[in-house]
Amino acid sequence: MNPSSLQPWVDRPKAGDSSEEHAHRSMRFTRQQTAVKELPLLVGDWRRIMNEWLTELDRLVGLEHVKSIAKEICAEAAVQSLRKEASLRTLASSRHMIFMGRPGTGKTTAARAIGQLLARLGILSRGHLVELERADLVGEYIGQTAQKTRKSLDAAQGGILFIDEAYALARGGEKDFGREAIDTIVKGMEDRRDDLLVILAGYPAEMQYFLSLNPGLHSRFPFHVTFPDFSERELIQIAEQALQERDYRLTVDARAEFRQVLRTLRDQPNFSNARTVRNVVERAMRKQAMRVVQLEAPTRVDLMNVLADDLRDGKGTASGRDRVYGGWKDVAQPATV
Repeated sequence: MNPSSLQPWVDRPKAGDSSEEHAHRSMRFTRQQTAVKELPLLVGDWRRIMNEWLTELDRLVGLEHVKSIAKEICAEAAVQSLRKEASLRTLASSRHMIFMGRPGTGKTTAARAIGQLLARLGILSRGHLVELERADLVGEYIGQTAQKTRKSLDAAQGGILFIDEAYALARGGEKDFGREAIDTIVKGMEDRRDDLLVILAGYPAEMQYFLSLNPGLHSRFPFHVTFPDFSERELIQIAEQALQERDYRLTVDARAEFRQVLRTLRDQPNFSNARTVRNVVERAMRKQAMRVVQLEAPTRVDLMNVLADDLRDGKGTASGRDRVYGGWKDVAQPATV
């Protein structure tokens, strides 16, 4: 058999071909072959990066909606990359986001995690988070607002510009400089769309009203993410995780007390989900320290255990005695809620 008959048909000389034309066509085919051969490897790389990121995110309580959106972004970016390798048309997608939720529902945490993922994927060059509010963008005189906003956009280049309580930019009326900040941000989003992601965040009702005042903004942010309040189970998990990271643990009675504390706090208008839980945990650690320092010879168990009294505000009627025997059997286990 003639060895030349084994060559792909596009690699064979055609009648009337010059040697230069044949070489050019052969090189083009070689590139196409290489691209097709590398596609499975590229897909595997994207999957690996995504799975590693999800594994890290699993240590955070909740945020399932964020994981779902991240998978969409990852899949879309991967396919566009593969289409480019295969010499197919690609689309420049906007990934700007609106985050709506009460304080402490994980908005900033989610933004930081998304930035890290997009940096690993090469979508953003740095993936860092620049967190701002109205005071960081709006100036006191003409020209200052645009200057401050452009400086903030420069600082966020390659990462995420996260504007908390974004609706505050529109509170001052027609002559307020907040509208100038909005216009500058919108222009910056377009000019820097290849290496900047903007996230506007705030309370759900206020954000909906803000978007209704600025109809053009709605379409510029394709991802609208609602962050629900954490459930009681999730809040307990957050508390236990925060304690375990510091080598503390709740006793059985302390865990029951913490559940009651949560139910009281959640009825208050200033309840801030995970933020409130962290405050309760840190206060309990301080009260535990005040209790332990009075012991003659604190044991390792004494240093680790958080008792029910450590979670009370001093107005309760508890006896102050917890079921602690020095072992793990009377320490609340995170897996059972």
